[in-house]
Amino acid sequence: MTSASTRPGAPGTAGGSPVTPDGRYLVVRGRLWRCANPSLDPETRRALVESLMRARREVGQALRAGDAADLSRARARVHAAKVALGERGPVWWTDGAPDHNRRLVQNTPYAGWYASLTERSDAAPPSARSPRRGRKRNR
Repeated sequence: MTSASTRPGAPGTAGGSPVTPDGRYLVVRGRLWRCANPSLDPETRRALVESLMRARREVGQALRAGDAADLSRARARVHAAKVALGERGPVWWTDGAPDHNRRLVQNTPYAGWYASLTERSDAAPPSARSPRRGRKRNR
């Protein structure tokens, strides 16, 4: 089992978002998102991330062009890259634990762990502190 502290480049956080102790999910705005398979070798992971980013750019281009066919193909490439990374599709762990991807952390077995982050910091969890990009904070 991989712990958050042994995930390459992310000891307990991924881009500022907390990572569950088992390294399976990161938490963004109170929701669990499956992490990439940590057993991927670095070169494979790099190639898959490049493919994902290219496909995401293609989604944007297709949206701006209003091309439904290109949009569909680009979204299929995003999905394929995410499946290959382990972020979607069959889970990459083998202990039989269920997938909680995209669920609110408070409704999962990780609720206590997540609540303890708030208790330890005496503030809101990192994902709740900053507003969404592009939105103005209500004051």
